[in-house]
Amino acid sequence: MKISRELITDEQIMEAVKNGELQQASVLFDRYNKRIFNFLRQLTNDSMLAEDLAQNVFLRLIKYRNSYREGNRFQSWIYQVARNVFADHYHSNKNKTGSHIDVERMSDHISDTEDNLDEREQLLHRSLAKLSDEQRELLVLTRFQHLKYEEVAAIMDTTVTNIKVKVHRAIGKLREHYFELEKS
Repeated sequence: MKISRELITDEQIMEAVKNGELQQASVLFDRYNKRIFNFLRQLTNDSMLAEDLAQNVFLRLIKYRNSYREGNRFQSWIYQVARNVFADHYHSNKNKTGSHIDVERMSDHISDTEDNLDEREQLLHRSLAKLSDEQRELLVLTRFQHLKYEEVAAIMDTTVTNIKVKVHRAIGKLREHYFELEKS
């Protein structure tokens, strides 16, 4: 009797990968590639870069499989790996680029990837780009990736209360940037 791939939890699959069944990583890739890509695309505003970084996440899944701890949620772990890949890329390219996304050039990236965004969506994306990296990441995780505050707290190694406060502040800042852009 064959067990359906859908009935096996992410954690069970990751345990199998950790124990040497590397072919099982393809199941996790199928389940998470699109979500990780979207997360990274929201952080970078560059589809090609996000695709490269997403590939690196899954390479690291294999390379650092022994860092996964039994009993932990796989989703939190893979997003932490994605955050590390993004941070490593950002730090290695820090001298080549500024510390924030170039808001003026952001419309080029948006039109390349989202040709049919309406004006409000473009304003939202431009407003997101004006946020600090941490604020943008928090909003992407909680609002776009729909992760629970508990999961985000685990990913960021902090308390749920701290995440709630930071998300509240980030939404306020996003709102401020949005209305500022809307006026101009």
